[in-house]
Parts: sequence; structure tokens; C-alpha cells
Amino acid sequence: MTTTLAELEAETPDQAPVPGKARAARRRGVDPIPWWLWLIGGAVAVYFILPTLFVIPMSFSSASTFEFPPRGFSLRLYENFFTHEIWLTSLRNSVLVAVLAALLATVVGTAAAIGLHNLKGRLARFVRTLLMVSMVTPAIVLAVAVYISFLTWHLVGTATGYVLAHAAIGVPFVLVSVTSALGGFDPKLLRASASLGASPLRTFLRVTMPLISRGIVTGAIFAFVTSFDEVVIALFLRSPLFQTLPVQMYNSVTVEVDPTIAASSSLVVTAVTVICLVLQFVGSRRKTR
Repeated sequence: MTTTLAELEAETPDQAPVPGKARAARRRGVDPIPWWLWLIGGAVAVYFILPTLFVIPMSFSSASTFEFPPRGFSLRLYENFFTHEIWLTSLRNSVLVAVLAALLATVVGTAAAIGLHNLKGRLARFVRTLLMVSMVTPAIVLAVAVYISFLTWHLVGTATGYVLAHAAIGVPFVLVSVTSALGGFDPKLLRASASLGASPLRTFLRVTMPLISRGIVTGAIFAFVTSFDEVVIALFLRSPLFQTLPVQMYNSVTVEVDPTIAASSSLVVTAVTVICLVLQFVGSRRKTR
């Protein structure tokens, strides 16, 4: 027995892992990503970024038409965008509709997510599926249905019609985001709050909402972005007195052939990218804390 223990003690230092190798193993991870998966991911990323690499340089071109590679450097297209009333009016309309639609979609989607979280059975599955229909339905089908309905209600060409239609397509994003946030919510906190005398409204504002705030904010941002760049329904609801920026961009290509669309597209892409990056940065900071 003594010999065996001595042999084990002699073998232990040789079998101990080298610190450098242990750190390298931790960096590589248990299941490292293969090179071909990195290659496919990079190719997909380039495919999605490629249109931006054409549009943004064209927005600084001095040419009077679409031209790539751009000829010269000029801010003329951005000057056209910020000095022409039709572009500024369309931008204001898009921001107004997107903000109101996002607020309405956030309220409805959050309420639906909380209600369905506490509801079980076939009824909950049916209601959840019903609320998600607009996410999988073709945009042209939704546009036709909205147009026929809004004609009867005299909402075509009005800001109210835009807000209601865009809120309907934004609710599924809020529902998915808030439902995911509720997955880690402990219902015992609600009983504890009620036992301390808090009303349901106070419990929601002080307990539930802070814990699922990230899901609510994420859903609201997705609802805003979806409304801001939606064009199919907006084409059906447009009027000479009210149209959004995507409709004006569509007209500048099909009717006017106005290269100012390059500047407006660059601004929209930049704004959406900044919003998503801010959301990602805030989320990562909260995780770190």
C-alpha cells in the first residue's frame, strides 16, 4: 500500500495540467465553432450588408442620377432631403405613425403576453396563434384586408388608419419579446406583493414591469422599426395629404427617378442600426451588472 501511494504521488505532478494549456482550453470552449460555419456566417453577413455598401457611397455622389461607383463627392442629395418639404413631411409622418403605433402595440402586446402567461389550455394557444397571424400572413393580403375594412370606416388616408394598421403588425413582436421575458419571472413575487397590501396595479408597476422591462423595450423598438419602414400597407392607405417616408421613397424610384432616395435610404439604415446597437449595448450592460 505504501508503494502504491508513493507511485501515485510521483505520478501526480506529471499529470497536472499546464496552466497555459488550461487557459487555452477554456478559451476554445467545449464545442468550438468549425471554420466552415464561420465562413457561412461571414458570407450571409456580407450578403445582407452588400446593399448598404452600394447605397451609402451613392448618397454622397455629385451625379444627378443613380451611378456607381459614385462620381465626385457632394452633400447635394442630403441637402435635397432636408430642404424639400415633401421629404420632410413624409419623414415627420413616418416618425409620428411609428411612435404612436409602437406605443399602442406595446400596451396591447404586453397586456396580451401577461394574460396569456397566466392562462393555460387550448384557449391560450388559440388566442396566441390569433395574435401571431399578422407575422406570417403575406403583406399584400393584410394590405387588401386593411384597405377594404378601412374604406368602410373612413380611415383610408388618415393618421389613425396608419397607426391602427401598423400597431396590428407590431403586436406579435411585442408579444414574443414579453413572453420570453416572462419565462424567467417568479410568480411568488406577486403573492408576496399582495400579502404586503399592494394593489394589482401597484404590483405591476413596482414588481412585474421592472423585471420584464427589457422585453417590453425590445418589443417596442421592433414595433417602431417595423412601422417605420413598412411600405405595402402604406401604399394602400396613402393619400395626397398624408403619406409616409417609405411611400415617398417608392415614388422617387417608380415615378420621379429622384436620386435623393439614396440619402433617405442611408439615413433610415443608419437610424435603425443605431437603435439596434443601443439596445444591444444596454442589454449587455444589464447582463454584466
